[in-house]
Amino acid sequence: MKQTRKNTPLITRRAFVGAGAASAALSFLPAILPTGVLHADDLLESALSPRSIGSADAPIHVAEYYSMTCGHCADFHNNTYPKVKAKLIDEGIVRLELRPFPLDGLALRAHALVRAVPETKFFPLVKMLLAKQPVWARAADPVAELQKMARLAGIGTDEFNSIMQNRSLLEGIVDLRQKGIDQWKIASTPSFVVNDDSVLAGNMSYEEFAEALSAYGA
Repeated sequence: MKQTRKNTPLITRRAFVGAGAASAALSFLPAILPTGVLHADDLLESALSPRSIGSADAPIHVAEYYSMTCGHCADFHNNTYPKVKAKLIDEGIVRLELRPFPLDGLALRAHALVRAVPETKFFPLVKMLLAKQPVWARAADPVAELQKMARLAGIGTDEFNSIMQNRSLLEGIVDLRQKGIDQWKIASTPSFVVNDDSVLAGNMSYEEFAEALSAYGA
């Protein structure tokens, strides 16, 4: 396992579920989503299915555990990811899967938002939210600012509220987070599982990331 200094520490599942914002999010009853996002019947299966980019035949599979409110995750996606996409993903070398690992209740809500839209809109919305992370995540009313970001993606008020109130979706994301802990001992974000073999932990430059993957043929 490779460790770097640039990472965000893990909080325990108990502390996560017990945190005020997370508890508030999970206390809502399930809601039916309007037609602008995924239909209710398809929501859980689609929203909780893998989100990947790159060739299915790529020799290297990287699963990134990230949190929407993690500054180091935002830095990786804003600065390193564009080079990773151009030089490794678009060239058919790497297939990247994004796995939710929310570190707080606000991140949980943001992960629910990006998971509730059709898969074709997932990566563009993740890109926008991470690029604008300081705007909404550090606001006095971060949920209201997150709703503004959702509006830019064509998600109306009723749709946004339905996503925020969908208990099954929120709990499903928490379960995906727990699987990362149970299967891979994820202890910080971002963390990258390479070919179901090893874990690289921490924010990295493109050079560091490519060098770490070189052992797998990148």
